[in-house]
Amino acid sequence: MDLVALEEIRRLKARYLRCLDLKLWDEMAGTLTADVHARYGTPSYGKPLTFEGREAIVEFFRNAVGPGVTTVHFAGQPEIDVDGDTATGTWLMRDKVIVPEHRVIIEGAAYYEDTYRRVDGVWLTASTQYDRLYETMMSMDDVPSLKLTANRWSS
Repeated sequence: MDLVALEEIRRLKARYLRCLDLKLWDEMAGTLTADVHARYGTPSYGKPLTFEGREAIVEFFRNAVGPGVTTVHFAGQPEIDVDGDTATGTWLMRDKVIVPEHRVIIEGAAYYEDTYRRVDGVWLTASTQYDRLYETMMSMDDVPSLKLTANRWSS
């Protein structure tokens, strides 16, 4: 068992999610292969979203969860299998998306199914996908006492 590769892949997933939540798009791009494939199965968009290539994925997130949208993603319980310079990983993910402009909060969970490739000695995500286990959406107006008291991106 390649414990170094396992830790590098764990850190890769953590960096991807941190960059997503902190909107560090250039750093996020550095976690993905140029030819990465993504499929996000989330009911709030109707049908699963699919993307081919690093630029398409980063551009989607830049537009979908840009300034004013707060996201928090947690991933754990990784099951990672390494085979030389490739690997697969399954991760339980929970997230929360707060969109004050539309007065909505979305929460959900899914299992990521990822593949990884070591490129020039560095692990990168080659594919990532999930279908939601559940997703909830609530209007902020439904909770009259709810007050967003901090938002890193609000003016």
